[in-house]
Amino acid sequence: MLEHVLSAEFVGASQLRSQLDRTEVVAVWGPDSVSVDLRVREPCEHAAALATALVPVDAHVHDLSGAYVGEILVWTDRGATLAALEFAWVTDEMPMSLPAVVDGRLSCPA
Repeated sequence: MLEHVLSAEFVGASQLRSQLDRTEVVAVWGPDSVSVDLRVREPCEHAAALATALVPVDAHVHDLSGAYVGEILVWTDRGATLAALEFAWVTDEMPMSLPAVVDGRLSCPA
């Protein structure tokens, strides 16, 4: 999932991509949540400071019928290292899994 979102080009993207093999999940946001906190083990290449803590990528998630169900947000620590992966959903029920990449799009079962 992180690889897909970070495949977009933006300032600092290549440095964040270089952190992927040193990134680990350190906490889940809540019971049954698919959103997680991340930590990047040193040494790593820090990204050029992003304007915000949020990676500037639109990673919209659609269900199999094409309806918008949310988006994937990637957070950084002061714009320098990966800090969290969030599935921000807009449906009535919390998703039970992260979406899959299908044909270059993020897709979630209905």
